[in-house]
Amino acid sequence: MSKMRMRLIGVLILLTASLTIEGAPSAAAPSAAVPLPGSLWFDEQAAAAFTVDHGRFTDGLGREVVLRGYNVSGETKLEENGGLPFASVADAEKSATALRALGGGNSARFLLSWAHAEPVRGQVDRAYLTAATAQMRAFLKAGIRVYPDFHQDLYSRHLFNEGSWYTGDGAPKWVVEAGGYPRESCGICLFWGQNITQNEAVKRAAYDFWHNRGGVQDAFLATAQATMTYFAEHLDGAEFAAVAGFDPYNEPHAGSYDSGQSSRMWERDVLWPFYTRFRARMDAAGWQNKPAFVEPNLFWNSNLFFQKQEGGLLDAGTLGSRYVFNTHFYDQKAISGVFMWGKAADGQYAGDFGAVRDRAAASATAAVVSEFGHPLTGTVSDKAPTVGKAMYQALDSRLPGASWWLKPEQSGPVLSGSQWQWDIYHGRHHELMNGNPDKVLTAADAWNEEDLSAVRLDDSGTAVLRQDARLLDRLYPSATAGRALAFSYEDRSRDGSTTLTWNPVPKSLPRVAELVGSGQYGVLLWRSDGTAAPTELHLPASFETPRTTVVSDLGAVTGPPSYTRSTPIAVAPEPGGTGSRRLLLTAGDSGSLHYALVTNGATAPSAELLRAAREELAEWSEGRG
Repeated sequence: MSKMRMRLIGVLILLTASLTIEGAPSAAAPSAAVPLPGSLWFDEQAAAAFTVDHGRFTDGLGREVVLRGYNVSGETKLEENGGLPFASVADAEKSATALRALGGGNSARFLLSWAHAEPVRGQVDRAYLTAATAQMRAFLKAGIRVYPDFHQDLYSRHLFNEGSWYTGDGAPKWVVEAGGYPRESCGICLFWGQNITQNEAVKRAAYDFWHNRGGVQDAFLATAQATMTYFAEHLDGAEFAAVAGFDPYNEPHAGSYDSGQSSRMWERDVLWPFYTRFRARMDAAGWQNKPAFVEPNLFWNSNLFFQKQEGGLLDAGTLGSRYVFNTHFYDQKAISGVFMWGKAADGQYAGDFGAVRDRAAASATAAVVSEFGHPLTGTVSDKAPTVGKAMYQALDSRLPGASWWLKPEQSGPVLSGSQWQWDIYHGRHHELMNGNPDKVLTAADAWNEEDLSAVRLDDSGTAVLRQDARLLDRLYPSATAGRALAFSYEDRSRDGSTTLTWNPVPKSLPRVAELVGSGQYGVLLWRSDGTAAPTELHLPASFETPRTTVVSDLGAVTGPPSYTRSTPIAVAPEPGGTGSRRLLLTAGDSGSLHYALVTNGATAPSAELLRAAREELAEWSEGRG
């Protein structure tokens, strides 16, 4: 065979493998240094480790981590499965696989029940902990980080009677029986959350917990320590490394304030001492290197003026690596149906989520929005598509889409978040509300008429999404080798038949706009720090590898090749064997500014278009970091 013919064959192979331009990656020849398919050269167990370092989440390789996922699940608030998220480990495995493959999540806030962990005072139910550990392990094996949460709402279901309109979850029956609380009544309450401030039984019980009446807080802390000790002893090293931390208490509120006490004073004098006690229990249980995901006063960031209370752990000082600023956000105006007319719009929550970034920065720690969402049925459900898009947009950047391209360096950090919720039993429950056999709840979430689950099982038992996959399965920087300076994702999610585009490519970048077309796209700006492992972005299922185009200072390619250590732009499976994929961008330097645009908008774009788009992005990114 002639040398010329060999060269031609070689060129044809390269062209059919992937369309590249100068500086783009090409397939490496197999060698002893190349890992087996599906594996990476770096230590995946080290990559799974998690901590807080200099105000950001990091993995064991020093990369900046973003947690995105769901709450698993509101089923824990029900009695039908004994306060567990699932009826079986098999269901947990099904849910975990779907969360990863359909929902695009890499993390889960894993709900636990104090009532079932300590049904008798001073006696921890090891059978419950065994079952919870096995179900948690299903998520860890799927490559999903978890952070457990001893969940409570309205303090305890045992405060409510069989005929009540509402129910709660959290504290065991023996706690309520010892409290001697009045018969619960919310009066005129249109929403279950009004019980927090209007139901005298709920208010008194919460007050007693925070003031440790009868040693009830001591009992909770002892159970929490026993639970954490059990997890540390019964998860193996790799599994425990992927446990991100612990959320001590869901949505804390005083119940009632002492005379002359403000909400800020309550946080300082009551809530924060509780967190320091919980932190000590974590240390004693072997969780010294994991942060406590601490929540401020429930109402500190409410967007209803009459509900908002001063707080946000303003007097806690520097939290550092031992605590995470952990908050929730629901658009109460939109949920009310009264205080917000119409739909959410571009930049709707930039200020609200910007406040979360600011509080975390002032506390010298990282932040997570561990609950957010909107009802999917009912009178205000028509707002759900736009509210959901606006919330994810605000997690990605503190800028509206209309101004992102003009000043991306003002984006702020990419926020971690866990949507409420991921319940595969949606619409298939069998819950006796407050133990009442005449009130069997089967519909929606089976809890106080809520309907927020992003997933359900169809008639064949297959997990399917209840929201637009374009909204939920998102491109995001899951691990950045350095610092993520700016990120934005145009998901093109839909509101009915309308495709929502809030971040169009500006006219000043015509070839980039041509490349993107009507497709989805994301842009990441980051500064490398010499970390050898690559920057990773979750690739949604809608970004099929042959249709995925990456334009970066590292090169430009359509149909990125499989990962090798020498390939700067590549794809690889995400850990856990769920079929989800990640894009890997390897810079291998320190201190340089990098950019990458990732889109599924073009089919086989020309080399000239890729080159022109790259030139536009290079000029646009210059001086941004």
